[in-house]
Parts: sequence; C-alpha cells; structure tokens
Amino acid sequence: MKKILIVEDEPAYLKLLKDFLTREGFSVIEAEDGKKGLDMAIGENPDLVLLDIKLPVMDGMTMLHELRLNEKGKNMKVIVLTNLDPNPDLIEKTISGQPTYYLIKSDTKLSELISKIEEII
Repeated sequence: MKKILIVEDEPAYLKLLKDFLTREGFSVIEAEDGKKGLDMAIGENPDLVLLDIKLPVMDGMTMLHELRLNEKGKNMKVIVLTNLDPNPDLIEKTISGQPTYYLIKSDTKLSELISKIEEII
C-alpha cells in the first residue's frame, strides 16, 4: 500500500483529502505545519507528499527546501497544492527541485488529483 503524507493546516481540506485518499486505497499520514511535515517526511519516508505552501511554524516552500537538503528527501516525490495564484518565480523555484509538481487547489478536482498521484507513484 502506497503511503502519502498530507501537509495541510486547513482542517476541512485535510479531512477531505485524507478521506478521499484512504477510500482510494492509500495509507495516509498527516501534519498540520511545515516543521512536523518535514520531520514526518524524513522519518516516515512516504511515497508522496502533498504539500500546502501557507503553513504555520514553517511554510511549505521552506519545508520543501529543507527536504531537498536531506539525503532521504532529495528525490522524494512532492505535489505542491495551494490556492496561491501561480507566480512564475514560485513555480520555477518549485519545479526546479524535481520530482516536484504544482497544482492549484481550486482548479484541481479530486479525480484529477488522484490521476496525477497515480501517474507519479
């Protein structure tokens, strides 16, 4: 069973993602801030991380940067899920650390998300 780490501080969206992915047959672990997310990513070695950008304690981009500096996290698959408007600099910074993908929450249906997850892992 593939393991997905969701790093999301919005409780309703976290529950939606967790319930959906669990029904789809994934093992789901969760963190509500970037620091916990980083610790869990390194400690749990998930197959994929779904990462929000606006997070307490440590924002998602800092978490992603720190993850890429770690031997266990440098090639970890990450989907950045955010409601922030696409900023060309942010997207370039995000995708330059492959394997990383960038999706806008409000533009992405759960069925599209699951297709992307299955494509990646």
